[in-house]
Amino acid sequence: MTVDPHRPSQSAPVRISEADGQHAVLAFSGDLDAPALRVLEELLLDHRLRQPGTWTLEMSDLHHIDLACAYALLRAVTRAPEPAAITVRGARPAVHRTLRHAGLEAVATFEE
Repeated sequence: MTVDPHRPSQSAPVRISEADGQHAVLAFSGDLDAPALRVLEELLLDHRLRQPGTWTLEMSDLHHIDLACAYALLRAVTRAPEPAAITVRGARPAVHRTLRHAGLEAVATFEE
């Protein structure tokens, strides 16, 4: 998969749907696994994610996430100089379970 994170298409498994300097929303869809890991990691380095104090991870359209991608999310959150407050919204049970196994529950709030 080759997706430019700065020009997301509808087929990208993750994109920044909002970012206003205080809050960012990352929208996930489909499957987030090994072929999408590079896209995810590049997106997480986007300058629009450096300022927000809160991130919402909208995962209601995400069917599957593998541990490598879940760990990439955890690294992005915990390595930031000033960590953002993270809310995971709409994660399916299997996605929630994988995020929990990666340790994201320690740094994020989960909503239905």
